Amino acid sequence: MADEQAFYHTKMIETERLELRLWRETDAADLFRYASDDRVSELALWPTHTSIEMSREVIKQFFMPHDTTFAMALKATGEVIGCIGLVPAGEEHHSAARLEREVGYWIGYPHWGKGLTTEALREFLVYCKNHLGLESVLLTTDCRNKGSQRVAEKCGFIPFDRYDLDGIDSLAYRKVLKDPE
Repeated sequence: MADEQAFYHTKMIETERLELRLWRETDAADLFRYASDDRVSELALWPTHTSIEMSREVIKQFFMPHDTTFAMALKATGEVIGCIGLVPAGEEHHSAARLEREVGYWIGYPHWGKGLTTEALREFLVYCKNHLGLESVLLTTDCRNKGSQRVAEKCGFIPFDRYDLDGIDSLAYRKVLKDPE
């Protein structure tokens, strides 16, 4: 019980190399460093950031209002290198089942292929099951985003639909979290 209270007080999830924590306005420079990279923004399906102020506004308007959106920070340095969290209800890219939410994530280009996103997603799924009571999690990705697809598959997600999202060929994955009865 004390561990659970400490979690809610600090709102942080730890992995071997990362801290998943709530976003702060002071993370704007780190966010801009990676969100200004077209390689990241194109596959994440959002506009490339053009200033630190734009990144600060994204943090304030889109990340901070949602207590299930976490900055992915390196434990060794505290640098924010990505984001993981639940897509706000009603803004999913694919229809979700009952007691299911969509997870989204991105990581800065220099950190691609190092297993950090897989590490973050595995712990985030534990949080979704144990603290949010979700029975399953939905994940969607651009069909060109092979890295995201590998992360999903390493974490046990199963593809179940190929669909068009506003002209973008996309894949939907699902992972059941509830224990078999």
